[in-house]
Amino acid sequence: MARTETTQIPLGFSAPDFSLLEPLSGEEKSLTSLKGERATVIMFICNHCPYVIHIRAHLVAIARAYQDLGVRFIAISSNDAVEYPEDAPDKMAELASDMEFPFPYLYDEDQQVARSYFAACTPDISIFDASMHCVYRGRLDGSTPGNGVPVTGEDLKTALDSLLAGKPMTQEQLPSIGCNIKWKKE
Repeated sequence: MARTETTQIPLGFSAPDFSLLEPLSGEEKSLTSLKGERATVIMFICNHCPYVIHIRAHLVAIARAYQDLGVRFIAISSNDAVEYPEDAPDKMAELASDMEFPFPYLYDEDQQVARSYFAACTPDISIFDASMHCVYRGRLDGSTPGNGVPVTGEDLKTALDSLLAGKPMTQEQLPSIGCNIKWKKE
């Protein structure tokens, strides 16, 4: 597990479209069919990462709190499930069911979606506006496993609140820190 930060790229890029398997339903889901009316949060997560486990319950709570405001959350796992079987689709479906995820949890088997979004770590979080342009790329908050900072979701909620209120987005967007995505060996 290599401690990795979100790749910092200029904001404003358009969300690349995708169609991925949702292991829980067994159906293919596309970004076009899942995007939110006012905002879409795309999160690269996985089952086993301690950084994701540390914040997972808060991601669920925040998604529930914002879904009636026209914000849609989408979780994607891009880890190599052969080398990391705890991140395999059947385990993803179990977790999504057990935690009652209010968002789809999609499997990026060939890892092309992660590459197209410049995802580097889990969690890797981006917010897209109604036009599907990236307006936030950063952390949930300052809490990481063992640092003693409480999980609040402050950074993500502040960015969502600004977007929904039509206010300018903060230019201070601190990168998420987590485990590196487990890339397949080429």
